[in-house]
Amino acid sequence: MSKKLFVGNLSWGIDRDGLYQAFESFGEIEDARVITDRDTGRSRGFGFVTFIDGDAGTKAMEEMNGKDLDGRPLRVNEAMERQEREPRRDSW
Repeated sequence: MSKKLFVGNLSWGIDRDGLYQAFESFGEIEDARVITDRDTGRSRGFGFVTFIDGDAGTKAMEEMNGKDLDGRPLRVNEAMERQEREPRRDSW
């Protein structure tokens, strides 16, 4: 079963290829994407990596969380579907 990871605190210079390369040593990647602003095309500082094998995703999450990539410590956890997330407190 696949596992999708949220990768936060990306530097502005990381693109899809850079994100893919940072995680490819853990296993086969189904998808890697950096989320961009629709108006400017600039990175929003986060992305997602989906591993075909869930165990590879778990290992990547454990080993990459807090690791430095391009001068910034990554925040890596399992991605949640929109309806599963808690509402942001500043939107109340």
